[in-house]
Amino acid sequence: MFDIFTIMHDNGMLFLMGQYPNGPLGGILCTLLISVLAVVFAFPIGVLLGLARLSPWRWLSWPAACWVYLLRGIPLMMVVFWTYFCVPLLIGHNISGFSTMLCTLVVYESAYIAEIVRGGIQALPQGQYEASRALGMGHIKALRLVILPQALYNSLPSLVSQLVSIIKDSTLGYVINVPELTYAANQVSNQLLTKPFEVFTIVALSYYIICFSLTWLADKLEQHIASKRRNARSDAETLDAPLVLTKHNLNKEPS
Repeated sequence: MFDIFTIMHDNGMLFLMGQYPNGPLGGILCTLLISVLAVVFAFPIGVLLGLARLSPWRWLSWPAACWVYLLRGIPLMMVVFWTYFCVPLLIGHNISGFSTMLCTLVVYESAYIAEIVRGGIQALPQGQYEASRALGMGHIKALRLVILPQALYNSLPSLVSQLVSIIKDSTLGYVINVPELTYAANQVSNQLLTKPFEVFTIVALSYYIICFSLTWLADKLEQHIASKRRNARSDAETLDAPLVLTKHNLNKEPS
């Protein structure tokens, strides 16, 4: 235990931000940066794919389904290698490991976000879509103004949980020299030579703290959304009660 505190004291900045400002940003900050950017860029793609999956037009729904099933059915490591070797061929020059891993996570996680969005939409009562169409809204307008805002709000806990998965998936950037936390830990381990267990224990604790915090946030969001649903249901029942009583009184036969 004393060795762990000593390693953290001597190499804390390397774990936190890599060699920055004398080199590339790395460590925990690099892990968080690449994960947040992956969510930001994958989210709009995932929303479009989720909407396409539910589209009544087959020329939209079938390609979206193929995209989702293909990416969810292969290991992330394969996508990392495909991106690493194929992107330079497509654009004509090499890109950094950070950019390669970011592109990989955006493409891969868009399939999972698409399923989260699709599940959020399908969880809503069908009557809301039908009421929107009855008011004269088209399919796209009903999704944009009525269905999608509610589905995304209800999907917030799942999206935060997906961020946890992205943070853990970012460790694969080590194989293409992305200077994230695992890469920084390997640098420290190579310097110390005799304390790999202590070094990677620090890494494991770091990931646990980050992921546990986000999981706790997802649980709190889920409880908040469930509470709002119960309150809305209670308010609706309160508003309906006078109408029920009025109908009952009107249907009563005069004595």
